[in-house]
Formats: sequence, C-alpha cells, structure tokens
Amino acid sequence: MTPFVQSITNILSFFTLLADIFAVALLLLLVTPLKRHGRGKQIADFFGERAIFLSFLAALAATGGSLFYSAIAGFAPCDLCWWQRIFLYPQTVLLFTAFLKKDENMRLHCSVLSGMGALIALYHTFIQFGGTSIVPCSITGVSCTIIYFIEYGYVTIPTMSLTVFVLLLLLMSAPNPKKKNINEL
Repeated sequence: MTPFVQSITNILSFFTLLADIFAVALLLLLVTPLKRHGRGKQIADFFGERAIFLSFLAALAATGGSLFYSAIAGFAPCDLCWWQRIFLYPQTVLLFTAFLKKDENMRLHCSVLSGMGALIALYHTFIQFGGTSIVPCSITGVSCTIIYFIEYGYVTIPTMSLTVFVLLLLLMSAPNPKKKNINEL
C-alpha cells in the first residue's frame, strides 16, 4: 500500500471509528426515553431535522471512499462489494434530491436500501473474519475474504460499509419534529 493510500485509509478508518461511536450513541438515544425530555429531546430533534442532509453526506463519503479504493488504490471489488454498492450509490442521488426538495418521504426508500446493504455488509464482514461462506463468492475472480487492510483491530472495507448502512438506518429512523404526524391532522 502506497503512503498516499495508507494516509487516506487512516483518515477513513478514523471516521469509521467515530461513526461507530456516533451510531451507538444515536441508537441509545432513539431507543431510550432520553429522546422525549430535555437535552435528549433537543439532540434527537437536531438529528431528526437534519437526517436527510446528514445521510446524504454519509452516503456521499462512502461512495467516494469505495470509488477511491477501486479506482485509485487499485483494490478490486468482490461480488459482495458490488452488491453493497448497488444499495449505496443510488442513495447518494436520492438523498441529495430529497434534501433539495425537502422530501421526507424518501426515508422509507433509503431505509429499505440501507437495510439490504447492511445485511450484505454484515454477511461480508462475517465471512471476512473467518465465518463460513454459504455461497461461493469469487465468481469474478476476487475472493470476498481478502482483507486489504485492517485498522483499529476491526475496520476493513466491509465494516466501513456496514457502518455507513447502519448509520443511514439510524438517521432515517430519527423522527423529524417539524413533520406533522398524520394522526394530528
């Protein structure tokens, strides 16, 4: 790995670590009573109001990262990587459009795409860390078990992907306090 690729990997791995910490904190906030009162409500409302934009930034960064690794670093994507890209790349466009149009209805579409991508990324992470693959994964010639790098003892390309999909799911589930509940109409 060249020093440039290693530097970018260090940066992306650090942001993955931060995103993992943020995802755990957001999950705790969303599933506990904290989101209903005081500071917890303010934080939940902050992320709920900005979920589409923050999700767009996360999807854009992940798309850029995946393109960096294949086009610049020369890491050949395996079949599972391609499937994860299929569920990630459209979200960048959908979320950007949703942000421009202030379309909160896109949350469901992105949640479905992120859920499918997360399942594939979880499976990819599982087989990369020694789990048994139930289907062959080297149809294109690149094995899904190749680990191009590992940072912080767990950050690999599939764990980066899993992180972004989980983060997108959590952001899409953060309620927007400015959107009227259909039952209130």
